[in-house]
Amino acid sequence: MSFSWMAWTLPTALFFGTIFLLIAAMGVWEYFSPGGSPRVGILRFETTRGDRLFVSLLGAAFIHLAWLGLGGPSLWWALALSVVYAIGVFRFV
Repeated sequence: MSFSWMAWTLPTALFFGTIFLLIAAMGVWEYFSPGGSPRVGILRFETTRGDRLFVSLLGAAFIHLAWLGLGGPSLWWALALSVVYAIGVFRFV
């Protein structure tokens, strides 16, 4: 199978590898502590760890897209902002 249709650069491989590792880590966490720790946060409805991971990844995508549109191609500050956002989501949502 040829993967020539995809530009497999180092950043692309790191991105997909990180997403894979996050999902695998959540699976291991769920195995050792089942139930997903449902709780009601600032959104006022019950969320689990998986829900909070999804919201974090979705928010990080929008942060990076906004940064590209408004700040330019250097995404290091967008990455830092995304990590802070993810910490906030896991803490308060």
